[in-house]
Formats: sequence, C-alpha cells, structure tokens
Amino acid sequence: MAEFDNPTALLEAATQARLAGYRRMDAYSPIPIEELGEALGLRRTRLPLLVLLGGIAGGLGGYTLEWWASAIAYRMNVGGRPFHSWPQFIPVTFETTVLGAALTCFVGMWALNKLPQPYHPVFNVPAFVRASTDRVFLCIESGDPRFDRETTWRFLESLHPVGVSEVAP
Repeated sequence: MAEFDNPTALLEAATQARLAGYRRMDAYSPIPIEELGEALGLRRTRLPLLVLLGGIAGGLGGYTLEWWASAIAYRMNVGGRPFHSWPQFIPVTFETTVLGAALTCFVGMWALNKLPQPYHPVFNVPAFVRASTDRVFLCIESGDPRFDRETTWRFLESLHPVGVSEVAP
C-alpha cells in the first residue's frame, strides 16, 4: 500500500498501476474523487438494475394483491363498481413500487458493498489512521495476477509516494 499526500498524485499512481497491468487494487481517500473509479478501472454497478427490478416486483405485487382481494377473495359489489376497478388500485401500486425499489436499494447497496465489514487488513497499517484526515492510499491486493511482493513494492516506490507499507492480514 502506497501513501500519497494529495489526490492528484493518487490519480496518477492509480492510472500508472492500471497501465502496468494491475487490476485488483483499491484506493482510500477522505474526500470523494470522481475520476478515481475510472483510474482504477472499476466497472459500473448493478444497483440501478436491481432497484428497477425491485420496483417492478413491488408494483406488480401490490397490484396483484389488490386485484386478488377485490376480484377473487372478497367480492363485494359496492355502489355498482366493477370488481376489477383498476383506477382505485393505482395509489397503492405506486406506493408498493416505491417501497420495493427503496428496500431493494437499501439491501442491494449493503450486499454489493459486502457490508457490514467490521475488519479489513488495511487497518493494521499504522499510517492508515490518516486516511480519514489528510492522506490518500493506493493498495494493490495480493490476489492480483501480476502481484509479486518485491516487484510490486518496487513499482509502488517508483510512484514517489510518501511511504509504502505492507498490508498484513
């Protein structure tokens, strides 16, 4: 893991690491850096598709429940209305669509981010306490196909960081 003192240096280091062939890496910063996802080569998230599917399922579930209750299970002719009166089902269908999408978003975000994660090996590095204040870090994971301890260490040092640390489990 390499420690840098500004976001620009982190972006340059992430870009150089990506060009060098490293694919399994992560960056840590106290502020959001928009270009960092592209520099790390992160792919787009599946969360919007999951939220859409959750909303569709919620809407269909709400509409089906109302239809079943009004037209099948508890048929009551009140005021001469038809049993399947779709206009009265719209408000509940809308609300169950929003509920399904919101719940899917909440659970999906936690699942895709692999949360909760109360422990991560980067917390073993003493310098990492500054990740929440004024330093940014680039960590190349040992699971990367190009990872070799000595070669990766020399590569990180060639990026001119403030310091390089080994992340032990």
